[in-house]
Amino acid sequence: MNSSALDSFLDKWRARWPEWSVAEPFVAPDLRARTVAWFALLQEFDDMLNTSGDPLPADAKLAWWGEELRSWASQRSRHPLGRVLEPVRAPWAQLADALPSLVDARAVAPDAPAAERALGDYANAVAGVEAVLFEDRLRSGAGHAVLTQTLAQRLFDAGVAGIPRSLLEQDATGAAQRWASMLLKPWRRRVAGPRPRRIWAALARARLQAQANGKPIEATPVRTLLRVWWAARG
Repeated sequence: MNSSALDSFLDKWRARWPEWSVAEPFVAPDLRARTVAWFALLQEFDDMLNTSGDPLPADAKLAWWGEELRSWASQRSRHPLGRVLEPVRAPWAQLADALPSLVDARAVAPDAPAAERALGDYANAVAGVEAVLFEDRLRSGAGHAVLTQTLAQRLFDAGVAGIPRSLLEQDATGAAQRWASMLLKPWRRRVAGPRPRRIWAALARARLQAQANGKPIEATPVRTLLRVWWAARG
């Protein structure tokens, strides 16, 4: 394994989520490396979903990842993240099948239901992988938890492109805050899914809450610890 190549992907994710240094002890020690590798992979998919400018490079990466994920079923990997993730017999092919939907999901959705539909198959595929990856059962609502967090990340990364058109037409100035508030309504402080997802979702929810309030996030170690402790329970 090229450890420097692997570390570059892991470090990029950690740089975007510095709160994880407080959260990570709540993940079982034998799952920590796998957790960060998986979240780093999802960040790559988020980047391809929320790309701006010429989409062709991102489209080519998505196609490559589809082939790569299918090869993991035979335990053959080329990507550094695959050396960590591929040994787990997760439903990689189903995730590969869902990746093309990210291309269509880049378009501004006409309304909130359309935004959810565009990413529904992808979110369910991610939840299916996580159940196996984190040695948990597939819980009811796990796919929706992934969906909401993906839409929240899209709002952060893509800005106006991540806001449904119906909200922009009402009032473009406050559309981002209104969309953040809509996403928060069904988002519980402890979501369905395995513990690593619940913890990461708690960190993402805090960021979205700050955006809905129009204030900077208060991500002090103590506040982060309390959020993570609650999310990790159960």
